[in-house]
Amino acid sequence: MTGNHVSRKRRAAHAVLRRLPLIGTLIGLGLAVWLVATNDLAAVATAFGRIGFAGFAGVTLVRILVILLCGLAWARILDGLPPPAGPACLILRFVREGINVLLPVASVGGDVLGARLLTFWGVAGSLAAASVLADLLFQVGTLALFASLGAGLLSRVQGAEAAALASWTLRTLAVAGLVVAAFFALQRIGIVRVIEDRLTALGRRFVRETEARPEPPRRIQGALDTIWAPSRRSHLAQSFVLHALAWLLGTAEVAVVLACIGVDHVGLADILVIEALSQAIKAAAFPVPSGLGVQEGGLVLVCGLFGIDAGTALALSLARRVPDVVLGLPALLVWQNLEARRAGVRPATPSCDNP
Repeated sequence: MTGNHVSRKRRAAHAVLRRLPLIGTLIGLGLAVWLVATNDLAAVATAFGRIGFAGFAGVTLVRILVILLCGLAWARILDGLPPPAGPACLILRFVREGINVLLPVASVGGDVLGARLLTFWGVAGSLAAASVLADLLFQVGTLALFASLGAGLLSRVQGAEAAALASWTLRTLAVAGLVVAAFFALQRIGIVRVIEDRLTALGRRFVRETEARPEPPRRIQGALDTIWAPSRRSHLAQSFVLHALAWLLGTAEVAVVLACIGVDHVGLADILVIEALSQAIKAAAFPVPSGLGVQEGGLVLVCGLFGIDAGTALALSLARRVPDVVLGLPALLVWQNLEARRAGVRPATPSCDNP
């Protein structure tokens, strides 16, 4: 009876999980509509209507290139470590992005699931988790550098508001730099191994003497040591550079939308500031699913410094959410298909980490 009850609970949980993409999409769209309705709807609609199909296609194409660069950056971290995972990283990078922007999870939920899905290609779970930790470190680190560039350019803009925002951004980035450094240090000094030992010891307390002892877990720390080995510095450097290029390429989304709307009084440096600071504000609110409301508010704030009205800023934000849906929905379908076929996945290849 207990087994049937557990089985029913598992089936119910799986049914809920299958519907999360639709629920997350509806909630996100509902909040976006509410945010637009509380502002000048006519101005937003007019600016949004000027973008046109060509503008939306251009923004989506840029987003595809950005995600591909991020996928290549992830693949470079795993390059040379068995089994080959390059194609999987490209596919799963879209899945990670789709989960983060469409589901009601924090902005790292897709990254956690991405590590799990990578094991479907035969990658050991410890190595998959370690690769995502390193990938997130490079992603956050390059964003901090990108935001620093934006804050430096903003400091040249006249006005008290621009100076205040630049000062706030630089102070925030100083704290973020310490966090990134700590994140890197924790991966290198073996703190993950300590945590794993504690969890293993805790698990053994709940195993009766008559039961079989669980096998020692594969070490995430050992996988991290493998990834950060001195012989792999060129792979890691390439991953870092690819992430930096991805952030820079993201400015093209802003440029395409503003050009379609007809905003011609902002230059390339202004667009870079808008992209860098809006991304930094969105990242600072990573617990908010897809940065809903935060992205819009950040763009209104930063665009206002360059004489761009709130209606145009909100239209820019809505236009940038078009690729979230166009690319995110197929990515969620890929995720669901992978989950449905998980019984036939390859077993993990033994990794180089410690037993």
